[in-house]
Amino acid sequence: MKFGYLLISLSAWLLAAGAAMADPPRMQVDPYWPKQLPHNWILGQVSGVAVDGADNVWIIQRPGSLTPDEKGAASNPPRSICCVPAPPVIEFDPAGNVLRAWGGPGKGYDWFRNEHGIYIDPKGFVWVGGNGDDDGQVLKFTQAGAFILQIGHPARGAASNDVTRLGRPADISVDPVANEVYIADGYANRRIIVFDADTGAYKRHWGAYGARPADTARQYDPNAALPRQFGTPVHCVKLANDGLVYVCDRQNDRIQIFHKDGSFVTEWRVAPRTLGSGSVWDLALWPDGSQSLLFNADGTNNQVRLLRRADGMVLGAFGHSGRQAGQFHWVHNIAIDSHGNVFTTEVDTAKRVQRFTPTAP
Repeated sequence: MKFGYLLISLSAWLLAAGAAMADPPRMQVDPYWPKQLPHNWILGQVSGVAVDGADNVWIIQRPGSLTPDEKGAASNPPRSICCVPAPPVIEFDPAGNVLRAWGGPGKGYDWFRNEHGIYIDPKGFVWVGGNGDDDGQVLKFTQAGAFILQIGHPARGAASNDVTRLGRPADISVDPVANEVYIADGYANRRIIVFDADTGAYKRHWGAYGARPADTARQYDPNAALPRQFGTPVHCVKLANDGLVYVCDRQNDRIQIFHKDGSFVTEWRVAPRTLGSGSVWDLALWPDGSQSLLFNADGTNNQVRLLRRADGMVLGAFGHSGRQAGQFHWVHNIAIDSHGNVFTTEVDTAKRVQRFTPTAP
């Protein structure tokens, strides 16, 4: 398999989507996206990506993860001609140009020790989270960076049944029908928790299998029965158009699926022999009418795999460990625009966002 391409037979979902295509599609990395950043900026670890209704691409990144050498122009006196840290939140147009950037400490809210996760809701509001040791909050902003709402407050440690604070939240999704925000909570807590998206009022929460969460969990063992609690982190939450809620139980190598009320539907194991940081880092829904595919970012095996959403069957994968275009080192997040372009982010030492475009065979 040639790295940077997706070469798989997708006849089942093509038929389901009514697509008239004789050959399966391929995904090819675009090494020129995004364009060079302005203002001598450089990215740190890119810990979230989202696409808005105009197909603009948003990332959240960690300026604090840059080394002194990488941000040499920001030292006093400057040690080199490049670079200075970019703001945490950046919006790109589809061509890869920066449209705006903002973020960091401000009046009326608590910024994060370590940025993690971004989501653009159907009304255009920007939601961001953090997974630093003291990060127990999620923030909501306008696209221009004006503060709207804070849910939770800085706090340390696990408290999976405390509804006043979060526990290093990892991901956010909003249900526009019920006007509710779902939070994958997170690196300390072991739950999904739901709030009113306007007021921040608590609605409900649940753990693995829809049960009450607990702050104890055992180490994942692929040869043992599946854990009855989520591991840490609970790394993503995604809402499909048909009302199903998909949750990344990253270290336990599984996706759990729920109804919006928290009732358990089923679970799928994904690369269940994966140890370390696990296989299910993030999910994105394919933009056909039935959202027939799930794209799964796996930062341990450093690939993106495709799952048939009807039954969780793995149909194929692309990517390989490495730092060249189309390869991954700790691929962390994934998002897909309305045209099927796939955007991935990387943390640890890779510190980048990549775009993969669907191409003819």
